[in-house]
Amino acid sequence: MKKTFFAFGLTACLCASSAFAVSAGTVAMDSVSRGSAAYMTSGTTSSTANRGYQGLANAYTTNQRNTYYMVTQPDVDSACRTKIYNCLAEYCGDVTVVPGQRTGRCQYATESELYNYALLCLQKDTSVLLPQYNTNTKTSAGGLNTAARLCPPYVQQEVMSYLAMANMADELSKSHSDLCLQRRQELTAAMACHSVALAYGNETTSMLTTQLTDACGAGVPGGSAEMVTRFANAGNVGANVWGWAEKILNLDMNQKGEDWQMAVDSVLASYTNRMNLACGDDLQLNTASVSTSNSSQPSTLQTVAALATGVAFPTAAPNVENPYEGQSLYMEVKTMSNVYDYATAQQLVQAAMSNSAVAQNDFFTTAQLSDMQTAYVRGTKVFIVRDSARCFIVPVQTMTTQETNLIAQAFSSCISK
Repeated sequence: MKKTFFAFGLTACLCASSAFAVSAGTVAMDSVSRGSAAYMTSGTTSSTANRGYQGLANAYTTNQRNTYYMVTQPDVDSACRTKIYNCLAEYCGDVTVVPGQRTGRCQYATESELYNYALLCLQKDTSVLLPQYNTNTKTSAGGLNTAARLCPPYVQQEVMSYLAMANMADELSKSHSDLCLQRRQELTAAMACHSVALAYGNETTSMLTTQLTDACGAGVPGGSAEMVTRFANAGNVGANVWGWAEKILNLDMNQKGEDWQMAVDSVLASYTNRMNLACGDDLQLNTASVSTSNSSQPSTLQTVAALATGVAFPTAAPNVENPYEGQSLYMEVKTMSNVYDYATAQQLVQAAMSNSAVAQNDFFTTAQLSDMQTAYVRGTKVFIVRDSARCFIVPVQTMTTQETNLIAQAFSSCISK
């Protein structure tokens, strides 16, 4: 019996020794060094399939992958910008400074036209927008991770951005064109003739023509005989039948009519506008000339008629001296928000004239309102309202025909009604 217990005990010892007889330098599966991921998270030791520091290694790999996608992969806004730009470039051509890139379908394209096309283009785009998130949406209903689903809210701002880039590219290509350089030379010659015409306007026709020919004649870069003729004839009284009668009675073939300086300004404004259209610039004639004629004096026709009939024509009331006679005919104001139509621009100007300068306004600052009201009191007749892309001509007082023509030529690209 004792031998039987001894044999059983020896066998148990051998079995226990074999159970713990693992290879040198190794530990059991449930050891802390084996299950470090579970121990680090819960503070307890448990059996895990992640041997050693495999759990920590997996977390590090996931973090590195997320960081890579965050740095190298686009977000929704950037990815949609690329999609929408590709749609617009397919429809209009890429935005470059090479002349003729958009002279086909989109030369006169409107914002609504481009907006509608971009939406239709995105509607057909069911490709994956963000590849790094595709694993979570493969089984989702409705295609959540597609350009058609995510990009329509970005169309409006991208269309405006595309139009702005196209406009800048057009202006850059225009400013380097041969026609623009020609118009710049023409305007330089016209400005020289403008100064000469104002200085020698009351001289004889031959002297005025000679001076103008030297300043902007055919031999001057940008000058021409047509330019000399236009400045020489600006403001001539003989433009109508009564003017010819005045010339005949006075025997003065060089007489200039009332406000002839403004007529000379009008000729220069036409050349300024030609240069603006060719170069895409916004150069403007700063101020209009002020008439120096005295309308209270009777004309020659009135004097002759009074001698023939014996009845004198009443003279006009003497003009009250205007301390602001040098006030500009127009004033330009820049709005803080976009103005999309003429009716809105007109309402803004009317409100600026009637409301207090410190009233809350989303379009004009307090300083602008104060300057507009001061200019109106001093005699400014027109306000040029500009936003980021448009301009509107809003008159606030009745203008003469010459003033109307001057504003129309100087701001021909603006909306007048």
